[in-house]
Amino acid sequence: MTVPLALSEVAKSYGGKPVLRDVDIAIQAGEIFGILGPSGAGKTTVLRLLDLLEPPDAGEVRFEGRSMVPSSREALAQRRRMALIAQYPAVFRASVFDNVAYGLRLRGVAPEDVRGRVFAALDFVGLLDRASEMAGRLSGGEQQRVAFARATVLRPDVLLLDEFTSNLDPANVRLLESATRRYREETGCTVAIVTHNLFQAKRLADRVGLLLDGRFVEVGPTHAVFENPARPETQAFLSGEMAY
Repeated sequence: MTVPLALSEVAKSYGGKPVLRDVDIAIQAGEIFGILGPSGAGKTTVLRLLDLLEPPDAGEVRFEGRSMVPSSREALAQRRRMALIAQYPAVFRASVFDNVAYGLRLRGVAPEDVRGRVFAALDFVGLLDRASEMAGRLSGGEQQRVAFARATVLRPDVLLLDEFTSNLDPANVRLLESATRRYREETGCTVAIVTHNLFQAKRLADRVGLLLDGRFVEVGPTHAVFENPARPETQAFLSGEMAY
């Protein structure tokens, strides 16, 4: 099932410092939406709100058209349909297989089904031959591929990616980008990706939004925003004239 997500007139502050101000954004069902912007613009906060990890100070988060309160039982059920992959992977002190199997076991999936789904997820990211190794001994790129397998083995309807290839070598970037495209193509999953890598946004995203000073200043199809930005701030950001 494809899932639309939206933030409506959302504001969020931390320690009295505004991070998001009157954010309105609608992520279409089944698309890959790229969130661009300089450091400190509030990109990760947008993902955390979409993932229902915390409430906005004002406005609402909508999941399939319904307003969500993060502490509610309904929100917990919706969070089980989403997966967030962070910039730095956190792997357990266990084998690669057990890392990927962890969420399935928590959800009470039958052992015979766990085995098949884990092996399929590891094959998806090119790590099937590493299943018995300790995850902590893998390279950073391989650990991030474990994190991707651990997220997608749960078959989420929404995939949230927060700088998930930052500082990785080109081979692992290529593998993870390919896995993202394939997962979306095979499942119809809705994807939101935060990235500083403009080339990655052009390769992956159907649409992009530029977040500046806590607001989306331009949103549109990726090719249109990159080739013919409507706002001078967007032009300055894409050309490198805007200081980070």
